[in-house]
Amino acid sequence: MKLKHIFLAGLAGLTFCATATAASLTSQPYGTTQDGKAVTRYIMTNRNGVSVSFISFGGVITSIVTPDAKGQKENIVLGFDDFKGYEITDTKEGIHFGAIIGRFANRIGNGQFSLNGKTYQLEKNDGPNCLHSGNPGYDKRVWNVKPLISKGRTVKAVLHITSPDGDQGFPGQLDLDVTYSLSDNNEFKIEYKATTDQPTVVNLTNHSYFNLAGVKNSPYGVLDQKIWLNADHYLITDQNSLPTGEISAVKNTPFDFTQPKLVAKHIRQANRQLAYGYGYDQTWILNQGNTKLKPAARVFDPKSKRVLEISTTEPAIQFYTANHLQGNIMGRDGALYRQTDALALETQHFPDSPNKPQFPSTRLDPGQIFESVTILKFGIRK
Repeated sequence: MKLKHIFLAGLAGLTFCATATAASLTSQPYGTTQDGKAVTRYIMTNRNGVSVSFISFGGVITSIVTPDAKGQKENIVLGFDDFKGYEITDTKEGIHFGAIIGRFANRIGNGQFSLNGKTYQLEKNDGPNCLHSGNPGYDKRVWNVKPLISKGRTVKAVLHITSPDGDQGFPGQLDLDVTYSLSDNNEFKIEYKATTDQPTVVNLTNHSYFNLAGVKNSPYGVLDQKIWLNADHYLITDQNSLPTGEISAVKNTPFDFTQPKLVAKHIRQANRQLAYGYGYDQTWILNQGNTKLKPAARVFDPKSKRVLEISTTEPAIQFYTANHLQGNIMGRDGALYRQTDALALETQHFPDSPNKPQFPSTRLDPGQIFESVTILKFGIRK
C-alpha cells in the first residue's frame, strides 16, 4: 500500500487543458544518410498540445514538447537541429540521443557470451566490454516506418527492422517491431515485439535524455530536479561499470530513491560506485520485477512543475546522469551539452545477463515472442 500511495501521489494534477480537436500524425523529409538513404521525420500530436517527434533513422526521438504549469511549451529531450547531428555524433561519440538500442542494450562483459556451448565474440567498444551492441547498432540504421490510422484518441506508428544472423556478432535473425503511440491521456507508449529463427539474446531500450525544465533554458541541468525510483536494490559494478553479480540494498546509500530526492543530493558523495560511473550510471532492480506493467520512476521539476512518470514490464531501469557529455557537443538551439545536463531512464533487463545465470534470462528461442512495454506519462503538478 505504501508503494501505491507514493506513486499515485505523483499522478495528482497530471492533466493538461485540451488545445486541439484531435490527435494527429504527420511526416516530412529529414535528410539523407551518408550512404544515400532517405530519412523521414514523424510528428505525433495529441489534443492537449503534447507532441513527440521521431525519425526513421534509429527510431530516434528528436523532441518531446509538453506545456509547463503556465502553459509554456518546451522541448524536454536533448537533440540536434538537423539530421547531421544525429548521424555524426552517434557514430563518433556513442551518445545514442533518443534512439532504440539493440540487439543487446547496456554492457556484455569482455564482449563475449556463450549459448548452447558456442561462444560469440562482440565488439569491445567500452574498454573490455561491449556497450549497446557495438557498431553499427540499431540506433544507426534506417527503420521501415508504418504510420497507423488513429483509433479513438491514440496515434501510432510501427517501426520495423530485420537483423540478420551474425549481425553485430549475435546469432539468429531477429525480426523486431517497435510501436510508438501517443494518447490523449498524455501517455507515450513504446512496445517491443521480436522473434528469432535461432537461439539468441535480446535486451532492448530507448536512450532518450530528459530535462523537464526545458533543454534550452536550464543552466543547472537536472541537478535540481527530483527523482523517485521504485527500487529497493541495485546492481554493484566494477571499475568498468559491469555488474559483478552482487545485488545490494539501496537503504543508507546514495542510491536510495525510494523517497523523492534531488539528483544533486548525493551525486558528489565519496562513493566508489559513483566514482566508477562518474555519477549515477547504475541498474536499479524494480520492485515487483516480473513481466507485469508496474511503476518504475517519476521525475519532477520544481520550476516548471512538469512531471514524467515511467511504468514498464521490464525488471530493471538504468538511471544515468549524462556523465560522458563533456561539453564538446553542440546541441539544439546552440546549447553546449555537458555532464548532468540531462538524465536517461532506460527500462531494460540486467546488463551482462548472458554471462550471469542468476540474472533474469535474456534468451529468446525460435517459436517464442519477446514482448516488452514502457509507458512515459507527461503532466504537471500544480
